[in-house]
Parts: sequence; C-alpha cells; structure tokens
Amino acid sequence: MRDVSRIVVVGGSAAGPKAAAKARRINSHAEIVILQKDPDLSMASCGYPYYVSGVIDDRNLLLSTGTGVTRDPRYYREAKAIEARTNTEVTDISPARHVVSYRNLLTGETGTLNYDKLIIATGSIPRMPPVPGTDLRGVTTLQSMKDVDFLRRVRDERKAGKAVVVGGGLIGVETCEALRLAGIEVTIVELVPQLLAFLDWELAKLVENHVRSKGVNVITGSRVAGFLGDNGALTGVTLGDGTEILCELAVVAVGVEPNSELARRAGLEIGVTGGIAVNEYLQTSDPDIYAAGDCIETVNLITGKKVHAPYGDLANLQGRVAGRNAASENRAVFKGTIQTGICKVFDFSAGSTGLSERSAEKNGLVDSIPLITAGGDKPGYMNGQLLVTKLLADRTTGRILGAQCVGPGNVGKQIAQWAMAIQGGLSVEDLVNADLPYAPPFSPAIDHFITTAHVMQNKMENRFTGISSLAVKEKLDRGERPVLLDVRDLDEFKTTRLGIGETLIPLDDLREKAKELPEDKDKEIISYCAVSMRGYEAALALAALGWRNVKVMEGGIAAWPFSKEK
Repeated sequence: MRDVSRIVVVGGSAAGPKAAAKARRINSHAEIVILQKDPDLSMASCGYPYYVSGVIDDRNLLLSTGTGVTRDPRYYREAKAIEARTNTEVTDISPARHVVSYRNLLTGETGTLNYDKLIIATGSIPRMPPVPGTDLRGVTTLQSMKDVDFLRRVRDERKAGKAVVVGGGLIGVETCEALRLAGIEVTIVELVPQLLAFLDWELAKLVENHVRSKGVNVITGSRVAGFLGDNGALTGVTLGDGTEILCELAVVAVGVEPNSELARRAGLEIGVTGGIAVNEYLQTSDPDIYAAGDCIETVNLITGKKVHAPYGDLANLQGRVAGRNAASENRAVFKGTIQTGICKVFDFSAGSTGLSERSAEKNGLVDSIPLITAGGDKPGYMNGQLLVTKLLADRTTGRILGAQCVGPGNVGKQIAQWAMAIQGGLSVEDLVNADLPYAPPFSPAIDHFITTAHVMQNKMENRFTGISSLAVKEKLDRGERPVLLDVRDLDEFKTTRLGIGETLIPLDDLREKAKELPEDKDKEIISYCAVSMRGYEAALALAALGWRNVKVMEGGIAAWPFSKEK
C-alpha cells in the first residue's frame, strides 16, 4: 500500500462522500477531509422532486442514511473518522505544490490544505437559457437543497397557481409531476419535438399522451424566448412564436454541464464534452488527482465515444473507485457506461439502456434492427400492467444494442435485465431461453423480456415482417391505402379502435372470411390486435393462404401513439 497521509475530497454531494467513505475503509490511517461548498452533505438529489410533491414530507430524509442517521459533519467525524467541512469553497488547486486553497463562506476565513491525494467531485451546474428574465423571483432550477426548499415553500404556502417547466427531460417530467400533485397548473415547454430525448419518438409520444391525460399542457418543438416580470417577480413566459404563458413559477430543467472550471484552472486535462478527462482508474492528467461524478467525462461502452453521463448511481460507483485507488493502489476500474436511466411519470415509468435507434444512426451503427413489443408485466389474472418495449439489436450478430420501455408496468425490472444483457455482450439467441424467476405474482410464465427476445428472433429469421406504428401513420399520410386488418373480437373493437379505415375480421374467423380481403395476393396487408400477438398469428395464416405482402404492426394498439377513434 502506498504511503498516503492525507486525502482531500472536493465536493460533498454524491461522489465525494462515497469516495471518502471508501477511502476510509481501505486506509484506516490516512487523514481524510471533505470540503463542501454547500451547507449540506450527501444530498439525495434524485429524491428532490418527491419532497417538492409531498410524497416525502421529512426534509431530513434527503440527508440521512437508510437507518435515519443524518449525514452531517458530526456523523462523518464520529462514524467514519472523516473531517467534513461544509460552507467551504475550494478556490484554487495547485498540483505542483499539492495544495488546495479554500474560503469559508460564512466567516470569510481563507486558508490552504496540503494533500497527498486529491479527489475532485464538484458535480454539475444547471444550464440556463440565454434569454431575458432568468433573475426574476419565481424562476428557479431544481439542482440544490436551496432550490428544493424554495419549491417546497411554494407548494406548502400555495404561492403559485400556474407553473411552466422549461425542459422535458428526466428532471423536467419529474418536476412536472411534483408540481401537478401539488395542485399547480403546469405547462411543459420542450425545444425538441418530444419529451424524454433518450427515448425514440414513438415511445416518447406514449409518455406525452399519459402526461396530457393528467391535465398537463405539453408544448414541444418550441423555445422559451424570455421570462416576463413585474416589480422583479415572474408573471409569465414568452415563447419563440410570441405566445405568452401566464405563470408565477418557472422551473428551468434544460440539462446540466460538468462543473470542471476548478480543474481547468488547475491545468488538468478537460475532455471533449467539457468534463474532466480521466482514465479507467479515474485518475486525471495529474497522477495524484482523481475525479468522479458529474464533473467528469466517461466512455460509452457501446460506441467507444466520450460522453457526459450525470447519473446519481454512476456518481456513487465512480466515487467508490476513486476513493479506493486514492487510498491505496490503482486496482479498481470504472470502464464506462451504457447510460441506463429511468424515471417515474405519474402512473407511467420510462426507462432506457444502451442506444436508441436514433442514437445508433447518429453513431454510424446503421446495421441494426429495431422491434417494438407490448405485453403485461404479470398475468392478466394477477392484474398485470402494460409494458411497451423497443429493442435494438445488431442485424448480423444479434447482439443487444439498446432497449427502451414505457408503461404502467414494472419497467425497472425490464430495463435492469436489458442493461445486464448489454453489459454481458449477450445476443438475442442467448436470451430466448433465459432462466428467469417465475411465479404469477411476479411475471407471466414467459417474461415480457424473453417474449421480446422471441419476437426479435422471429423477425431476424424473417418469420414475419414488422412495421412500426410510426411507419403505418407515415404511409397513411402519404396517401397509401394498405389493408389495415384488426383481428380482435367485436367487443374489443367496439371499446377501442384506431379509426384509420381498418377492417375488422376476428382471428377465429379469418380463414373462413379471408375471401373478403383483396384477391390481389400482392396487396399490402397490415395486421394487428391489442398487442399484435394475434396479429402475428393472422400474418402466418394469410401467408399460408397465399398472400405475399403481409406485415404485422409491432406492439399493436398498445403501441399506437396517435389519436384513436375510441
């Protein structure tokens, strides 16, 4: 073990405290000091929206261990023999002298601290749109405990009746839910044409439809041009087309960028994403300085490209690696990320792992095959809930490249399974007989995960030709008129139908009534049902009867993101 007398950690949110705690477990003799600019330590920032909404009522839970002990300086001193100094901003790093300079934000006191090893965990800073009015009272982000306290007061004291959330990413939609649950009228404004940009459009549209069903006004493909005010207080938001939205509160959630300026001034290498450049040991360009969390850039394990991946779980994992290596020798590695994420959106969840179809194309992975499936997370008799999954695989090898899943069902389980499949380099063929736990309270006999692998296997082996709901809509918009064959029962059809000129022939009657279909065996027929399991059976039956141009609408009505007649 190297002789390490003092380890200094800059930053006390997620990666920093995790690094300090791991360093202590590895090295019981070194002096370990955390310098934290904010007044709080180890904040559970991913829990902020749930405190704002009132789902969590005790603020202290955001700062506590799983057993309810507050992670304050006393806790770190007594439980871990770590000195944690809050309200202490590091103003300069001198790698040549192995010294950090700091200032106490309460007293103004300045000083320096020597280190043998330094860990930078300065996190990220929220982006603000370069428009007028961002300094108005009522305009905020959701990045710090100060922001959380402000929004909670707005909720508790009913200081706002209308709010605009600027940005429809993870934080934006979670904030939208929090404010809506607080009884506030909410409008989301998103620059790109969809919410949750990590999803492909057709799944993002399903989420948007759900958000709208909760009374939220969603505006996509529109930019915020400015914040309007009166006597220094927010009164509204103006959009690029001149539209004005009245509101007393605006939460800006347009993303974050690495807080790497301190490292830059210290002469450390900064990567192409703006994050601190590190190797697999999370060492910076200075071998005695490590970095972890939102302030660094890492590697996408699928594309090999550098990415900024500001996820709370990654920050903790990286902190563990940096702390271990700083306290001993470079043995722990952090190889990179596949950028797995999930969020709760009212009664839906939305998650993704690996590449979307759009990001695969952007990264030149054009030889991939997409698939959409729909099904229950449990049997119907156990009140199973809907899942809609989009899977992406390499066309030649079948290797899993990415997966997305949305719906009211257990999305987290699905995304976790796909994430492990990707990290394990598994192919579709590896998964079709996966041995997963089964009992009716937990899953169907064949889990939706395995069913999706089965359908992808069939598609790759040309056992059916799939077509997405988006492609079907584009055909109709171009004036094409394929036969749209709904093979559900009449009662299902009366309850919900697409209203796009479809023909109803229940699957049980299809062979008998096939004569009602066009005689031209090359006429395009697109079959579907609720989730297109019967749609697939119909396609096989029609192929056996001689039709040569039959497609299955993937995911069926469950994956149809457009308006329905009923």
